[in-house]
Amino acid sequence: MASHTVRKVSQAGIGYSVVELNDVRHVFAAAVPRCGGSLRQQAGDALQTIQNVSREEGTRGSIVHQAVFLADLSQIDECRQIMHEFYGSEMPATSYIPQPPCEGKLLAVEALGVGQGKGEVEIERISEQLVIARHNGIAWAHCAQVVPSVHQDGLYSDSLDAFRHIQSLFENASLRFDQVIRTWLYLGGIVDQDGPVQRYKELNRARSDYYQDIAFLANRLPPNAKGPIFPASTGIGTEGRGIMMSAIALATERRDIVAVPLENPRQTSAYDYGTCYSPKSPKFSRAMALSCGNYATIFISGTASITDSETRHLGDAVAQTHETLNNIEALISEQNLQLHGLPELGTTLSGLGLVRVYIKRQADYAGIRAACEQRLGELPTIYAGADVCRPDLLVEIEGIAFSKKSQPAPVVVKS
Repeated sequence: MASHTVRKVSQAGIGYSVVELNDVRHVFAAAVPRCGGSLRQQAGDALQTIQNVSREEGTRGSIVHQAVFLADLSQIDECRQIMHEFYGSEMPATSYIPQPPCEGKLLAVEALGVGQGKGEVEIERISEQLVIARHNGIAWAHCAQVVPSVHQDGLYSDSLDAFRHIQSLFENASLRFDQVIRTWLYLGGIVDQDGPVQRYKELNRARSDYYQDIAFLANRLPPNAKGPIFPASTGIGTEGRGIMMSAIALATERRDIVAVPLENPRQTSAYDYGTCYSPKSPKFSRAMALSCGNYATIFISGTASITDSETRHLGDAVAQTHETLNNIEALISEQNLQLHGLPELGTTLSGLGLVRVYIKRQADYAGIRAACEQRLGELPTIYAGADVCRPDLLVEIEGIAFSKKSQPAPVVVKS
């Protein structure tokens, strides 16, 4: 079993985690405003809190990616202006997500900072949609707030256009779409109809068609890699009727960086779901594990109360929360990492550095939060109101976990 590498701090209105990876400090923060009545006041409070954390942890001026959760869809433009005024030339890649924070505030902010450690960090801020952090021969490209360039005839066409836009942003920075390791697909009215078809099913059809000829991470895989290879992903509902996407890509020439898509022994792989759930199944892995020498970073896809391919605990939000956490626990376990060829890099729920909890019904918030705090302890967490991809699912949880081997053991990738 790997040792844990995450230091966690919780204060009023903010939780953050600090992880030292490859001689570079990473800070993950979730901030909910503690005061203020207007959007500007609440945003100022949350951003100042994040800035204080960045200063204290040595990552000042190095926020590279943030997600801003908004209660009111009509306030996105005002919020964008506030963000630009605050960050100036140090603007991170930012997604404005129309999902109301469950605490009743006008916004909540999740931020990632990459600070100077023993290794040098270079941050290239191409735009508020694309920021690249480079260190130790690795480039992490954060792509945010991608919407269709021109609205086409229906959600299928809009989704394809958004995927093309992500690819174009990456290509303009000499990156490729097959280097994507993690996506977020935000869809208004996710379980509503788009003509005769459910909107989420149309999104899945577009994703399947777009991914059809892409060999994801072909030069990052271990020799024993089997089955389809897809990025980790979250597909989640929002207010309104729009679609918006964000993604992370990894580029490196290093041969010791290994990417391993993880499946969950408790669940049918999403890409193997029957046609009763979607004519074209959701194309994503349950998680994407990146190992580098002694370390692993595990990007956990949106996870819900599903075992095999069936929804469990109908109508019981707290029981669904525990089932969801059981799924995450199994996914990142030492047993599952060994099964996927990454021995000694498994972890437990205490290895999580950050989670988002999407809650369908505001009335379930208190019970779901209590269950999460019981199982997860101190952990930076965003609780957002959002519809989940099945009408009977009441909660969905995603996150990022970290682990470290007790002793180094090299892993060789395919040439």
